[in-house]
Amino acid sequence: MKKLLFILALVCGVSSPIWAQTTADANHKITINAKGGIYDHGGGTALGYIGKDDIVRNAQGQKLYFIDKDGNVIDAKGNKLGKAKKNGNYYNINGENIMNTKDIDAERCAILDPQGHNFGTTHKNYKLHACAAHCYFLEQQKAKEKKDGVKQEMKTE
Repeated sequence: MKKLLFILALVCGVSSPIWAQTTADANHKITINAKGGIYDHGGGTALGYIGKDDIVRNAQGQKLYFIDKDGNVIDAKGNKLGKAKKNGNYYNINGENIMNTKDIDAERCAILDPQGHNFGTTHKNYKLHACAAHCYFLEQQKAKEKKDGVKQEMKTE
């Protein structure tokens, strides 16, 4: 978990070249519904949920991170990962703007990188969490794909 959170911090803006969008990245989108459920973009897989206490948990109920009253995103071990603003902007620990939200309609907002690439949607009530959740679950998916790729390579050798 500690390694995953370190990687999350890197993905969420310590290094800006990481944000260059690739075709694979475009497929890693999330959706946050009106009840705080976090799903893959197709909506078929529950990734986690946002509680009323601003604590985000994975689908198994394990605490991933929370957002304090000042907007600081704090992981389960107490490490600061970044800062979330109520308007949906997300800043890394260096203060660089990493992700934003933009209203689509009265209910939904797009999750966008600074260049305007779409990474999913969120219900307007969860703008505060949209970008932090995206960063977390995107990195989790990439780690799984990397692990699965290594397993596949081992089978073919």
